[in-house]
Amino acid sequence: MHKFPLLFMAFAAGVITLLAQAAARQDALANTAHFHHLQLNTTDPQRALEFYTSRFDCEKAKFNGQDAVWAQKSWLLFNKVKQAPPAELTSAIWHFGWGAENMPAEYERQQKLGTKFFTPLTDISDIGGNPNAKPGSFYYAYVESPDKGLIELNTAGHHRFGHLHLFSADPIAAGQWYMKHFGTKGRVSASREPRMYRGIQIGPSASVNLDNVNIIIFPIEYPKQEYAAQWKGKTTFDSTKGRVVDHVGISVDNLTEYLEKLRQDGVTVVEGSKTQAGLKQALIEGPDRILIQLVEGHAQKQ
Repeated sequence: MHKFPLLFMAFAAGVITLLAQAAARQDALANTAHFHHLQLNTTDPQRALEFYTSRFDCEKAKFNGQDAVWAQKSWLLFNKVKQAPPAELTSAIWHFGWGAENMPAEYERQQKLGTKFFTPLTDISDIGGNPNAKPGSFYYAYVESPDKGLIELNTAGHHRFGHLHLFSADPIAAGQWYMKHFGTKGRVSASREPRMYRGIQIGPSASVNLDNVNIIIFPIEYPKQEYAAQWKGKTTFDSTKGRVVDHVGISVDNLTEYLEKLRQDGVTVVEGSKTQAGLKQALIEGPDRILIQLVEGHAQKQ
């Protein structure tokens, strides 16, 4: 036998081994990613703090010496701004939300508290595609925060902070991006065919989980239809920077190593690694101009 085939097979085996090692390394890195925080812009942090802790299952706490909200496993952080942050639904972040075991009762409780609703209690029990779904099995309502951010309350088996809802020009690709880079588990639509619900496009879509937070992604056609006045003359998403929800925070074990892997994968790094107030952090841009802050060290109540 000629030496060339043997050398080629050895070379090919070596390449396969290196690729397998690289894939395993990427999986290992992704598995260190955890949901850390949502950064909210507000003209009045104390008012925001009181609002969230009086309406939802969360508590006052300190993060790096600053007043913050601890929501079971992650943080709501507040940045004081001089002017009301933009709240139009033209960025990739739509809303975030809490569950409720009994939505009609929770809706009534919120009304007694004087909570302002953007969308009243609404029955969408048939949203899963079953026209024979039992009415009253699934409700939602959108609460409006003092800074006009949207917080969803929806039927669930719990009353904790539970989800983040996004928009995307390509929900399938966006869902796969979160799976690849942060090890999220879940599903994306098998088909790119539009899926409609009550005349509004809600699919294709994606639903992935990072710890106890479900990240749901709807197509850009939804806000263009549902919030047409806000989208007049617009075709693409605004950056989340400076808006009511400024960015999402994700924590990793080793920021330097993680950031380098993201760079190699072509992810846009907006701000490189730096340490501020004792927190090692960096800023990247995800799908649809969403800002994601990477922090080293995982969320824990201080």
